[in-house]
Amino acid sequence: MPRFSPSEEALILQSIRTAELRTSGEIRVHLDKKCASDKGYETALHWFGKLGMHKTNSRNGILFYLALESHVFAVVGDEGIHQCVGPEFWTHLTETAVAEFKEGRLADGLCHAILACGEKLQHHFPYQSKSDSNELSNEISRMQ
Repeated sequence: MPRFSPSEEALILQSIRTAELRTSGEIRVHLDKKCASDKGYETALHWFGKLGMHKTNSRNGILFYLALESHVFAVVGDEGIHQCVGPEFWTHLTETAVAEFKEGRLADGLCHAILACGEKLQHHFPYQSKSDSNELSNEISRMQ
């Protein structure tokens, strides 16, 4: 399965930490091997539930799903953040990331998308020092 290099994974994890620093929102990345091109969102939604992304207090989790061999990418935002940003945000975010992917900048495109989500989360769900905790792991999950 195509992989990110250790330095690319470190950049992705740093992007997640940076994005979550000023928000109560939660961001995860899930890597899969293959996925039918017309099933990316449904598969991402499956992993969203399986990873417990819907269990955040403010329903503000975001999952980035990549099936690396199939070149499938999808983003799922929980209802709390989706109500704030609407479908246009997700469409633009996906188009921008895919444009970078097509230029061979997979890790960069993913990092830029993660940071863009962090800005939206910060605006709509700012960090509350007394009540915020890291509700979900930042680690990249993988299909076993």
